[in-house]
Amino acid sequence: MHFSARLDRFGSEVFAALKELRMKREAQGLAVIDLSIGTPDFEPPAHLVEAYAQAARDPECWKYAIVDTPEMLQAVCSYYERRFGVQVSPDMVCSAHGTQEGMGMLALALVDEGDTVLVPDPCYPVFQNAVLLSGATPWYYPLSRETGFVPRVSDIPAEVADAARYMVVSLPANPVGSIGTPELYRELIAFAREHDLLIVHDNAYSDIIYDGAQGGSFLAYEGAAEVGVEFFSLSKSFNVTGLRISYLVGRPDVIAAFKRLHSQIDFGMPLPQQRVAIAALTWPLDSVRAQCALYQERRDALCDGLVAAGWERPNAQGTMFVWAKLPHGREDSLGFAMELMERTGVIVTPGASFGPHGEGYVRFALVQPPERLREVCELIAASGL
Repeated sequence: MHFSARLDRFGSEVFAALKELRMKREAQGLAVIDLSIGTPDFEPPAHLVEAYAQAARDPECWKYAIVDTPEMLQAVCSYYERRFGVQVSPDMVCSAHGTQEGMGMLALALVDEGDTVLVPDPCYPVFQNAVLLSGATPWYYPLSRETGFVPRVSDIPAEVADAARYMVVSLPANPVGSIGTPELYRELIAFAREHDLLIVHDNAYSDIIYDGAQGGSFLAYEGAAEVGVEFFSLSKSFNVTGLRISYLVGRPDVIAAFKRLHSQIDFGMPLPQQRVAIAALTWPLDSVRAQCALYQERRDALCDGLVAAGWERPNAQGTMFVWAKLPHGREDSLGFAMELMERTGVIVTPGASFGPHGEGYVRFALVQPPERLREVCELIAASGL
């Protein structure tokens, strides 16, 4: 059987490999604490479960959803104004089957073979894989301690920026845990205007941000809707990762191009998911704020415990992840992650799987309660690593 050469553009999928190793360890009867994948352990709010159950009992909801319903599009628009203070219209919104798939479709709609796209390093793998799938070439800008783990556009050569079709930005950033500032967002808008490129902002973690900082939307800044779009997801704020509810929001012509491609590959978001989305977007957000406080307790427990075990204090200003530099000068993140699992049963994601600048780090997912994370730190301290 002959397979497409585009499959050769991708490396092995680290999360699948970690899952396989976990299953082998569990089959041997050994304990596992999996902090590698960001699947929330919190339950979805009860009113979302009820909305889904009611939709399942409605025969109309078992039919094709050819397009996004006007009710759901209006719910997104109303939410953006209520939550972010941003006015958007229905022609600025399109659903996606999760941001991961959305990133892939958007790349196919925006670029051709040989085009250039600016991608953060380290980054969530789909940011670069979507570019590779489209046949374009990623140009990696570093997120490092020297840059505060945020984009520094002054370091991107003008000729590279002029050639780029779009720039991927993720704030709060997975995996590095950094957050944006108004000054940074305005700098990105000016950069996009100067070099005639599009900003594609991943806004999955605006509701998980710590120490009194406020998560927001890239589109809240003047001129952003002229030069950018953002993916907005319900997955982490409302614990509905399996339903794959995400939206591309922003510049209307980009949304139209995305819809055009999407219509050739898939139908609209299934109607039960649309009902859940409407329920989430129109409900009070007290539970979302309370959940953020719980994530901060977990962040504090893990970071304090790692410091006590001899690690540097990790970068963890936002997202449900902690980005930790390996202790004692170690740089081999994959080797460290494997040793850690063998000695302790704790599974983390090696930083190198997110890009070359991720080497020397590991990512912890905050998917266990504080007492369990303190236990993790005790196991790490006792492991000799």
